[in-house]
Amino acid sequence: MTSERTSSAAGVTGPSMAEVVRTALAEDLGDRGDVTSDALIPQDLIAHARLVSRVPGIFAGRAVGHEVIRQCGLEVVWRVDDGDRLAEPGTIIAELTGSARAMLACERTLLNLVGHLSGIATMTRGFVLVCAANGGCAVLDTRKTTPGLRALEKAAVVAGGGTNHRFGLYDRVLVKDNHLALAGADLVEAVRRVRSHWPELLVEVEADDAAGVRLALDAGADWILLDNMGPEQLRAAVTEVDGRARTEASGRIDLSTAAEASASGVDAISVGRLTHSAPTLDIGLDVDA
Repeated sequence: MTSERTSSAAGVTGPSMAEVVRTALAEDLGDRGDVTSDALIPQDLIAHARLVSRVPGIFAGRAVGHEVIRQCGLEVVWRVDDGDRLAEPGTIIAELTGSARAMLACERTLLNLVGHLSGIATMTRGFVLVCAANGGCAVLDTRKTTPGLRALEKAAVVAGGGTNHRFGLYDRVLVKDNHLALAGADLVEAVRRVRSHWPELLVEVEADDAAGVRLALDAGADWILLDNMGPEQLRAAVTEVDGRARTEASGRIDLSTAAEASASGVDAISVGRLTHSAPTLDIGLDVDA
């Protein structure tokens, strides 16, 4: 097995969680605030509410949910944590207390964020279970994330049992055909050059056929991305690699094809839909009258 090099979230860039929440609240409240509540709800009214699941799923987003609640000046008691299973509709996720106006002001931002992240965790768990039953390969996310929400979405993948792939263009080398065309280099030369430039980073290369797999091995890649290969091609590639590099199946993988990909013996599958197409988990806020 090739030696491991650095690939982590160190140096992760993007807005902080507090900035994400401030932006989301400002988007909703504008320069007037919640005009409906201001007209109808007494300023000193205190309310109690429960954050509850409407459907079964996997919860994610506690940290950013807590930040929404904090910025709105409310108190909260959490009943679940990231990765916990919401076994049935009506499961209480958290209990909130504080200004009724503030509670209504934060409701949509809170639900948008935790619902979105819990949807990612729930879809991820589905892929993880399928792979666990068919060879046990890891389930990786991709860079196909919502701009500004990458760190939160990747944390949701982990809550669902998945594994983070590279966080950006800065923490792992991934050589694709466009790089080779624009650099005017063959794969072996390209890998030599990136190793010289970034000796501490993992080097992954893309291969879409058997010849590409052999070139990747000749180049000494740490990981080989097996792009858009069918089950037979994946099995042949894993046999060819024979532990000399890590293998990652990629390309339009869904639940119907994940089992075959995992059973081929690859080390991992990467699934863009975890972050770009996961449906929001239905979570609501029930406020006491």
